[in-house]
Amino acid sequence: MAVQSEGTPCWADAMFTDLEGAKQFYGDVLGWTFGESSSEHGNYTQAYADGKAVAAIVPPMPGQESASQWCLYFASPDAAATATKVKENGGEVLMEPMRVGDFGTMAIAREPSGAVFGVWQGDAHEGFEAVATPGAYCWAELYTREPEKADAFLSGVFPYRMKDMADGHVDFRLFDLGSDPVLGRMRMGEEFPPEVPSYVNVYFTVDDCDAAVARATERGAVLLFGPMTSPFGRFAALSDPQGASFSVIDVTTTEGGMPEFKDA
Repeated sequence: MAVQSEGTPCWADAMFTDLEGAKQFYGDVLGWTFGESSSEHGNYTQAYADGKAVAAIVPPMPGQESASQWCLYFASPDAAATATKVKENGGEVLMEPMRVGDFGTMAIAREPSGAVFGVWQGDAHEGFEAVATPGAYCWAELYTREPEKADAFLSGVFPYRMKDMADGHVDFRLFDLGSDPVLGRMRMGEEFPPEVPSYVNVYFTVDDCDAAVARATERGAVLLFGPMTSPFGRFAALSDPQGASFSVIDVTTTEGGMPEFKDA
């Protein structure tokens, strides 16, 4: 794969107290298989869809047990420079850039409205080996109650162009690299409990949204929204048995015309 352009979502991982439980759940729901856990890197375990690396799971480090959540990483040609821009634009670097063997350099940050994300400067490991195919990452959206803060931050750290949905009733923004949309931003409304912080929602591709939801809920997941069909696909939002939120989408089942967007 070519090295990803700066600001492109390039990897996703999640921390689970019950690693075997996470393997069973995502293996059943998304069809993932798993590589050997790397004891050298904290039992980091890659997930594969059709033989291609699509995500990873890892147990928490001692003393770092926290709620499970998916973390989306954005590509950077220089993780240290990106970390500096995070700080300059009102964000917080939670983990300073750290070299991970010959795989690359990672950092973890929080944008000003509270959502946590990762930065990845790829080397031997450049990121997703597949996207938008069954079991693979497809899309992501930042959900926030303070969109002005999030928008200013994202456009300050990464070279994004921004477009807003023309429908004034929906506060939704797209972040583009060139002509390609790579991230969405949605204002959180009253339908979100006040204790739910800003977060990045990761979408994984499935062949059949309803079947994936059925597999997930049968295995202890909570259905948060959907399934519903949109111009982008049929999708649903879920919380897995360990509390990590994610969405599934069947991009082949669509309904309605594409919404209009205008430059922000």
